[in-house]
Amino acid sequence: MPLGGWELAIVIVVALLLFGGSRLAGVGKGVGRSIREFKEEVKGVEGDTKPAPTEVVEAEIVQPEIDRNKPES
Repeated sequence: MPLGGWELAIVIVVALLLFGGSRLAGVGKGVGRSIREFKEEVKGVEGDTKPAPTEVVEAEIVQPEIDRNKPES
């Protein structure tokens, strides 16, 4: 039972009377932004099929000062 033309018009008029035009415009803007972000995230997840490259860091092993000053036996 989808909404016809008259039913949709009545729903829009009632929404405008209850919430006002500026609040409905803000809600529409928020919904549009949410849908856009959702689509971007879905595209990002589909593109992440490759594993992320691991970062190689060169480091030198350093003994703590306590061990350096300790006399060897």
